[in-house]
Amino acid sequence: MNRTVYFVSESTGITAETLGHSLLSQFDTIDFEQVYMPYINTAARAKALTLRMQEAADRDGVRPVVFATMLNNEIRDILRNGNCFYMELFEAFVDRLSAELGVPPSLQSGRSHAITKPSFYTKRIEAINFAMANDDGIRPDNFHRANVVLIGVSRSGKTPTCLYLAMHYGLRSANYPVTEEDFERGDVPQLLYDCQQKLFALTIDPQRLQLVREERLPGSGYATLKRCQDDIRMAQQIYKRLRIPVLNTTTQSIEEISSQIVKALKDNQERELSKTVTMNS
Repeated sequence: MNRTVYFVSESTGITAETLGHSLLSQFDTIDFEQVYMPYINTAARAKALTLRMQEAADRDGVRPVVFATMLNNEIRDILRNGNCFYMELFEAFVDRLSAELGVPPSLQSGRSHAITKPSFYTKRIEAINFAMANDDGIRPDNFHRANVVLIGVSRSGKTPTCLYLAMHYGLRSANYPVTEEDFERGDVPQLLYDCQQKLFALTIDPQRLQLVREERLPGSGYATLKRCQDDIRMAQQIYKRLRIPVLNTTTQSIEEISSQIVKALKDNQERELSKTVTMNS
């Protein structure tokens, strides 16, 4: 089955797209054609979009789905009256939350992604710069300044995970690639043992790793299944020696991996705080 989906907003549309994607992920038997429509902030643009919706309905033989975050009632009504299944994402929550909090909503568009906390925005920018400057083991002497250090074989997902942790959580993240030199030595540098409490390993199934490496360097020895199997096996031995958490990126998204890392860091902090309280009491 094919179905056209529109993510619509009078602002950036990031919220509509994010929540809409999460909802659509539960219906994996349908092939969705996804259309991103930000800045539908005039009646003329809304009317033009309803014409596109009608074209999609005529083409697909079924009305399109619309995920919207639309605070302007006039524009909302225009879209809702088009040939579509309209879901206003704020509508289900804002009124109920307003009643609970006892204050009316501001009804200002773009607030969820505005720079409302400049200090955290600056922290995220600094974390992103740190992740890029400390990618792929470039500056192991900076590991002591990192909040998180990831270790893994080449193409196991270290760099995108570091950037996600920086962008969404403001965490200074560095990573270290386990290489043939480490395999020959049978261990990693002492610097990694020194940051053991913030060290996490990423692993991946050899078959998946082969596909990723084959895209990177087609036909190379680096991308053979045997090389991938050997790299994963020897890396696992090192992870056991380090006694660190191992997260599998084969079936888990960057978001899932990152949330597990953040939770583990918080758990470590709480344990350390508990120890300190116990010692002082």
